[in-house]
Amino acid sequence: MAQTLAADRAHAPAASSLLPVQEIMATHSEHRRMPHDATYAGGAAYVIDRFTPLDRAGVPIADLGFNRGDAVYDVVSVSRGSFFRLADHQRRFAASCKRVRLTNPLAAEEERAVLNRLVALAGYRDAYVWWGVTRGATPQRAADRTDPANFANRFFAYAIPYVFIADDERRSRGADAVVSREYFRIPPSSVDPRAKNLNGLDFAMSLFEAGDRGAEWSLLTDGAGNLTEAPGSNIFVVASGTVATPEDWCLEGITRMTALELVRDLGREVEVRKVAVAELMQADEAFLTSSAGGIVPLNSVDGVVLAGGPGPGPLTRALHDRYWQKRWEGWHGTPVDYTAA
Repeated sequence: MAQTLAADRAHAPAASSLLPVQEIMATHSEHRRMPHDATYAGGAAYVIDRFTPLDRAGVPIADLGFNRGDAVYDVVSVSRGSFFRLADHQRRFAASCKRVRLTNPLAAEEERAVLNRLVALAGYRDAYVWWGVTRGATPQRAADRTDPANFANRFFAYAIPYVFIADDERRSRGADAVVSREYFRIPPSSVDPRAKNLNGLDFAMSLFEAGDRGAEWSLLTDGAGNLTEAPGSNIFVVASGTVATPEDWCLEGITRMTALELVRDLGREVEVRKVAVAELMQADEAFLTSSAGGIVPLNSVDGVVLAGGPGPGPLTRALHDRYWQKRWEGWHGTPVDYTAA
C-alpha cells in the first residue's frame, strides 16, 4: 500500500490544486483493465434473465420503464477493482423499489452476483454500474392495471467504463453553474425523489437552459427559493465555517452520505436542512456530490464567483482528495471477484 500511495502522490499537482483522478485512472497500473473476452470490449449488460454484450442489449419497446419512465434504478461505482459502498447502494435500491411498489425479481445476493459478473466480464477496474427494475408490460385486461401485483417487473443492468460528470480540468478550476429560472424540481408529492427514478426531464431541460446561459451545470430549486439538487448530484454550501446540504426534495445520495462523514471527520459542523439560494450566492465554497465523479467543486453561480475566490475552496479541495485517497485505500470497498467471468 505504501508504494501505491507514493505513486498516487507522484501524480498529485501543487497543494492548491486537486488530485488529478482521471489522469491517475488512465495511467496508474492499479487501474489497468483486466483480461476479458473481446465480446465485452464495449461493456456488459444483463437483460431480464441473461448476460449480453452492451451493444446487443435492449429494453422491450412496450415495457413501461421505457415508454412511461415507470422504473427505479441505482448506480454503484468501481475503482481499483472494488465496488464503493455496494451494500449501501443495494439498501437504497431496495427502498426505492418499495416506495414505488415494484418487486425486484432478484434477491439481494443474486443482484450482487449479477453486478459483480458484469464488471468481471468486461474486466473493468474502474466502472459505472447501473441497474434497475421496470414495471414491465401493461396487463392486457384494464381491470388488472390497478394492482401492482399484476405486473411482471423486470431487472436490467449494465457496466461501462467509469463516468465523470466533470473531468480533471473542470474540477481543478471548479464548474460554473446557474440556478434554473425556467424549471424547478419535480415536487415530492408528485414523484418521491428518495426513490431514484427515471423521471428526469426537469434535469435535462435545466441543463439545456444552463448551456443557453453559457454555464456548465444547473441547480434546481423547489420554486420557493430553496435549493434541492442538481442533475445527478446533491448540493453542498460552505459558509461561515458551517457546511449545509438540502434536507428534502432530493435524492439521499450515497456520495452525499459519504461527504457528510468526511466533513465530520475533518471536525466541521454540518447541517441537513433547507438551504436558500441566497445562502449559496453568499457562500465561501460550494460543491456537488455524485457517484459519477465524487466531489465536484463549483466556481461560480449565475456568473458570480463564490466568495472564496476563483477555483475550489480549501475544504472542497480537502474533501475531494480525501474521498479518492480513502477509496483507493479500500474504505467501504467490496472487491470484485474477477473469477466470476
